[in-house]
Amino acid sequence: MAKPQLTVPDLTGRLAVVTGGSDGIGLGLAGRLAAAGAEVVLPVRNPAKGTAAADRIRTAHPRAQVSTRVLDLSSLDSVEALAAALNAEGRPIHFLVNNAGIMEPPARQETKDGFELQLGTNHLGHFALVARLLPLLRAGGARVTSQTSVSANMGGINWDDLQWRTGYKPGRAYSQSKIAQMLFALELDRRSRRFDWRITSNVSHPGITPTNLLAAQPQLGRAKDTAPVKVIRRLARAGILVQPVEAGPLPALYASTNPAARGGAFYGPSGFMHLSGAPAEQEIYRNARSEADAKRIWDVSERLTGVLFPAV
Repeated sequence: MAKPQLTVPDLTGRLAVVTGGSDGIGLGLAGRLAAAGAEVVLPVRNPAKGTAAADRIRTAHPRAQVSTRVLDLSSLDSVEALAAALNAEGRPIHFLVNNAGIMEPPARQETKDGFELQLGTNHLGHFALVARLLPLLRAGGARVTSQTSVSANMGGINWDDLQWRTGYKPGRAYSQSKIAQMLFALELDRRSRRFDWRITSNVSHPGITPTNLLAAQPQLGRAKDTAPVKVIRRLARAGILVQPVEAGPLPALYASTNPAARGGAFYGPSGFMHLSGAPAEQEIYRNARSEADAKRIWDVSERLTGVLFPAV
């Protein structure tokens, strides 16, 4: 299978913030942004892992400007602290990629604020981050790209029990978090146009890639690699359906940097079933088309996080 390619425009003088940039798709994305001349900030939960990632980027691209900050998306206090630090620095942000995420803890867990872990980390943490960074995003005329998943095309929002306190199902809770993230990203673009926030928001997904999302992660209660990640790795080695890791960042890279990428649009691989191939715009998943649902998840997210976007 030929590896898809993507040319990135010159990003010299631009500031990019990439969550989840210490590993996998986020690390590859951060490296490509830095190679194109952007200064890259990596907010990471594990400082040692973040430092190692920044060093890898500098080794590959000696002129890269990359730094790390501390961010635990499962803690609203941590989100507030990062945003306060960046706002104090006062530098306009030109690209924000909401890439970090966790997937399918086998047993239900909660964030520090009492939210179901996947909803709290994948969606609510990013929601609060965007709201708190809005002045810098507006100053930079930013492109905000939120990374969803093919899982968002399945399941739905469990409106009667968003926190999955009853009958927790790991896969459905993960799908819900990614649908919520997608609904938010599309509503963000609509509100930006309505209120003249001067930011562009869109959505991407990487197809299927052999990252560590389903690998052994003892902190999530998963002592061994799951069967699906083993299958994905075998398919990747055979070049069947699955993207190589280095191709996974391309849809988000296209959505965040390509002049042709639109706000309110959805980008993913262009191959069979959108699982692999070069990045291209695709139809928005059925689960994310309802503007009523998008407004509802926005209102719920403001209430749960206590973080409000401006009314105008």
